[in-house]
Amino acid sequence: MNLFSKLKDKKILLVEDDEWIRDSLTVYFDSEGCNILAVETAEEGLELLKQEDWDIILTDYKLPGIDGLTFSKKSQEIRPNAIRILITAYKSKEVVSEARSVGIQDLIDKPFTIKTIEDSLSRLLHGKEIQKRS
Repeated sequence: MNLFSKLKDKKILLVEDDEWIRDSLTVYFDSEGCNILAVETAEEGLELLKQEDWDIILTDYKLPGIDGLTFSKKSQEIRPNAIRILITAYKSKEVVSEARSVGIQDLIDKPFTIKTIEDSLSRLLHGKEIQKRS
């Protein structure tokens, strides 16, 4: 089964302040038939998390207002079963350590390609399938 058939029934929330990245990922996932909603700030993302269930949360590290790690920690409290991916140009041992502690399952370095996102999602969705079978 390919990635996009697995994603067809998943809800994806993207929190990214870079308009070009936000729009590009939205157009790409929309064109593949995915249910994605993109917002610019963590505050907007938190409101959406409170209103609806989300399966996958992609967030940037550097955001205006609440940063991506704080957002991820709060999202873990609201939607503990969601897959969490952090996108960052500021990867360090400290960021990786804190990301793991707040429930982020994967970190993607900027700049990235769509293949990087696809590979991460494939790996994480496969891991969730294995967990469900256990």
